[in-house]
Amino acid sequence: MKKLPAEVVASLLAITTVPIAAHASHLPPWAIFISWAATFAMGGPTPENLKKIWPTLPVGSLFAFVIVLCFRQAAEQFSGPALIAAEMVILFMLNAGMMFLARVFYTLRFIPGMFFGFASYFATLFGGFGPTPGDPVAALGAVVAMNAMGPAYAWIKARYSAPESLVERSWQAHKREA
Repeated sequence: MKKLPAEVVASLLAITTVPIAAHASHLPPWAIFISWAATFAMGGPTPENLKKIWPTLPVGSLFAFVIVLCFRQAAEQFSGPALIAAEMVILFMLNAGMMFLARVFYTLRFIPGMFFGFASYFATLFGGFGPTPGDPVAALGAVVAMNAMGPAYAWIKARYSAPESLVERSWQAHKREA
């Protein structure tokens, strides 16, 4: 079976995010692209890389969720410089705790995956995405689902597209001639 060019497969996958964005649940389709790109940034959707990224994405989102809840609680107790100091302590403790998990649990050793999930959660919540915009729990569910799809998209793209682009083949031919 002849495989399609990577640009075609990636674009066919990309258009599947349009109905996701248009759906009433207002899911963040860009979160798919973040984890999809992250998968290729780590070397592609190999079984080893998929085992690294899938567990870390929701961990990062979960820690971001807890940070939001803690910040909201702190805002009820403090204001001004005291609130800023409280938020700094909360962020330090939870960020350090999240990263420490990589030392303790082998399956969570891919720290960048945590930060992709972390950033995706904040963008989902503060961007007003999810079934209930502004709801921390709804944002968590939405971002975890969308981030989980990205590595799957990366696998599909790698599985069903031709391994070389025309540019790569042209460059290889140029090098042989030189």
